Amino acid sequence: FLFRTAILDLMPAKILLSAACIGALALGVDAGFTGIGGAAPKRGAKPVKKAAKKPVARKPVAKKAPVKKAVVRSAGGFSPASDIGVTPPLGLFDPLNLLARGPEVYRRSQELEIKHGRLAMAATLGVIVTEAGIRLPGYLSISEDIKFADQPGTLDGAYFGTPLAGWVQIVAFIAALDVAVFRQDPSNDPGDVVQDLPINWVRYDDPETKAFKLNAERNNGRAAMFGIIGMISHTALGQDALFPIVSK
Repeated sequence: FLFRTAILDLMPAKILLSAACIGALALGVDAGFTGIGGAAPKRGAKPVKKAAKKPVARKPVAKKAPVKKAVVRSAGGFSPASDIGVTPPLGLFDPLNLLARGPEVYRRSQELEIKHGRLAMAATLGVIVTEAGIRLPGYLSISEDIKFADQPGTLDGAYFGTPLAGWVQIVAFIAALDVAVFRQDPSNDPGDVVQDLPINWVRYDDPETKAFKLNAERNNGRAAMFGIIGMISHTALGQDALFPIVSK
C-alpha cells in the first residue's frame, strides 16, 4: 500500500516536469541548458539596426620620384660604368669578386693586368718573328759559342736553347726595369710608368681618343695572354706553336 501510494505521488510530478519541458521547447527556450544555446531572443523585440560606417576618404599619396643612385667612385678612380677596361660584350666582369676587397686591391690588380698584357704582347710578337726566321745579329753566348742565328724558332727550342746564365740575365734585367726604371707611381693612372724619363711617350689630349687607346691596349693585352698560353700548350703537346693543325 505504501509503495503504490509513493508511485501515485510521484507520477503527477513526472507528468508536470515532462509538460514543463515540452512547453519550454515549444517556446524556444533552452530548458536549463543555457551553456549550449545561450539565452533565446525575446519575442516581439525589434532588431537593432547597426549604424553604417561612413567610408573614410583616403588622402591621395604623392608618388616619390625615383632616386638616382650616384656612381660610386673609389679612391683609385674606379667606376663600374666608365672605368678603363670595362668594354662590351662582357662589361664589368669580376668572377673572383675582387671589387669587394677594396679599391687598393683593385688598383693593384689593374697594374698587374697591364704588366702581364704588355709582356704577353711582346712574347707573342717574339714567337711570330722568330718563327718567320728573323734573328738578332751577333752572339747569344760567347763562352758557349751560340749565335742568335743558331736559335730555333720554336718555343721549346728557344727555352732549352738559351743557357741558364742567359735566363738569369733576362729575369734580372726585367726586374730592374720594373722596380727602378718603369716603376708605378700611385699618383698616376695604372700603366703610366714613364714619369720623367726622356722617352717620347705618346700623350692624348682628347679624352675620347685616350680612352679608346687605353681600352685597345687592355684588350690586346688580354688577347695576347690567351695567345701565348695557347702557343705554350701547343708546343707542350708536340705541335707547332702557331699552326698546331700542321703536322711536323
